[in-house]
Amino acid sequence: MKYGNLVLEKKEFVLLKQLVNVSGFYTDNTYKNSIKKLTEELKSAIVYSEEEMPKDVIRFNSMVTISAGNGWSKTFQLVIPSLGDFKNSKISILTPMGAAVMGYAKGDDIIWEFRNGEQTLQVSNVEQQHNTINSDILL
Repeated sequence: MKYGNLVLEKKEFVLLKQLVNVSGFYTDNTYKNSIKKLTEELKSAIVYSEEEMPKDVIRFNSMVTISAGNGWSKTFQLVIPSLGDFKNSKISILTPMGAAVMGYAKGDDIIWEFRNGEQTLQVSNVEQQHNTINSDILL
């Protein structure tokens, strides 16, 4: 990892912890394992103020391009659960893919467990979108 640990903005960190804490209802093992792994990674996350946040780190609303060694590539926007819309490439933070990428940076390799097994993905690009997090509205 470029920064050694996940990198999160303070408000996003608080919101993410809240979302993870209320997501224990999943019966699918892939989802459960993804949330469990994200929860563990949050324990050692580096938390910055909005002004300190590196521009190449995946955050809420970031446009993310990931790729795999077999030539597969996907671009999507990482969003809060209520805005998730797979058909429009809006991936919820609480999906295995969303949980896998949050807090990683451009150039990072991510090893994560998905339904079809463990995958190694590379973060090819990160573009920041307008990023105002108001936890009262989002929850």
